[in-house]
Amino acid sequence: MTTTFKPSCLPLNPRFSSGPCSKRPGWSPDALNGALTGRSHRSKEGKARLALAIEKTRALLGLPDGYHVGIMPGSDTGAFEAAMWSLLGQRGVDVLAWEAFGKIWVVDILRELKIENARALEADYGVLPDLSAVDFSRDVVFTWNGTTAGVRVPNGDWIPDDREGLTLVDATSAIFAQPIDWSKTDVVTYSWQKVLGGEGAHGVLILSPRAVARLESYVPRWPLPKLFRLTKKGKLDAAIFEGETINTPSMLCVEDYLDALTWAESVGGISGLMARADANARVLFDWIARTPWVANLAVDPATWSNTGVCLKVVDPEIAALPEAEQAAFAKRIVSRLEAEGAALDFGSYRDAPAGLRVWTGATVETADVEALTPWLDWAFAEEKAAL
Repeated sequence: MTTTFKPSCLPLNPRFSSGPCSKRPGWSPDALNGALTGRSHRSKEGKARLALAIEKTRALLGLPDGYHVGIMPGSDTGAFEAAMWSLLGQRGVDVLAWEAFGKIWVVDILRELKIENARALEADYGVLPDLSAVDFSRDVVFTWNGTTAGVRVPNGDWIPDDREGLTLVDATSAIFAQPIDWSKTDVVTYSWQKVLGGEGAHGVLILSPRAVARLESYVPRWPLPKLFRLTKKGKLDAAIFEGETINTPSMLCVEDYLDALTWAESVGGISGLMARADANARVLFDWIARTPWVANLAVDPATWSNTGVCLKVVDPEIAALPEAEQAAFAKRIVSRLEAEGAALDFGSYRDAPAGLRVWTGATVETADVEALTPWLDWAFAEEKAAL
């Protein structure tokens, strides 16, 4: 049952954006005081800070021996594009898509790279494609967690250990929040602006030994822009994975990432981060279960994201409205709560179905999610009454 009474308790931090995401609790600009501003990233000190970011990432994620970590330009998108342009084309490709960013990878593979023997396995927002239809004699491209649909793969069990092709995984809203079986992945990319709340512009690229072997044995038929070149003289460009970035990074952003990694260590490392995200998402899941006007956009609870939780309005009166009016209704809820200072930037993604999207990653405090739900109920009741 929804309430028509205006709540009295605001979230202390109303930032529920799904990217860039909320900063870690207690963050202030003072965290950047040690940043090497005005210094070259090629200096001894600059390389040391970049190398430290790479090593702390490796340790926090518990990467197996032989996996390489590099800092790339262009956020998660740049890191993933570099992987696709450098690795794909040797064999057929299956690309899975069930939300906006997966569909971007479909476009790149089919229309831009024009890879022969490529096929798209697509599904509507809210559900996964048929994972049993994936052919692992081919390379496989997918998002681990569909940021704009709130739908994640439940685990990596559907990926065989004896696969012939490579798995390329866009994990930007999954990593640090959901368990990833590294033996099932050959390429993983993310932006540190997501679960760790870092500043934008930079992506992280993780390569398995199988991916490195592909890079050193295969040359794509298309020219590679400088920003995508991961090899030098036929071998992996090891310097990229030791802190020598392809282009000039922001040392402010690097320092901010180091601060986020240190905070992550302080809350229990990877298990602590996942527990925080799970607790935040559970608040919303429990609220959904008792709230008749709203539902999770993800159909199968086994696929419910614990980071970007996407919500749809299922109240019969609202659901009967034309699609454009449903979208306008959801936007009015967002605007009303932004005006109250109760929640910011939590509308659904522009290409996704009309609704709401609440970020529940590790940098969000559970108490703030708990404080949010009465405001959602109030805003819904107010907007419905105004129709």
